[in-house]
Amino acid sequence: MTTATTCIRVQRALAVLGTVAATATCWTLNVPLGGAELTVRTNGTTSTVGLGAVLVTALLAGLAGWALLAVLERFDRFVRRPGRAWTAIAVTVLVLSLAGPLGSGVGASTKIALVGLHLTVGMVLVPNLWLSTRPLRVRGAVPAGA
Repeated sequence: MTTATTCIRVQRALAVLGTVAATATCWTLNVPLGGAELTVRTNGTTSTVGLGAVLVTALLAGLAGWALLAVLERFDRFVRRPGRAWTAIAVTVLVLSLAGPLGSGVGASTKIALVGLHLTVGMVLVPNLWLSTRPLRVRGAVPAGA
């Protein structure tokens, strides 16, 4: 494993952990401090969104984003610009994910808080993972002297 690969892994791990931390902060400001109760209704059942669910979801989203980026970089002969393709997919998934809180949130304050949580994950994860994309020279597509 090269130093560049280790650096990229550390940067991506920090991006995922930063996403989880930012989401925890956003949840804390909205729920305990802001007084919002995050209640959602799915399949006729009403439940409250707790901090644990928020943290696990942010962690899984971060790891899934990291995995997709790694796969796109690994098969870069099929995807000309893996970082650009990953960003387009990530932003599309973020936009589509907003349908969840808008459709299942009970009350305007819950919908706003849940959309804020989704946007927090996207605003931290997308740019930080994008910044970790390896240049062509590191991926081996361009000779080191070029």
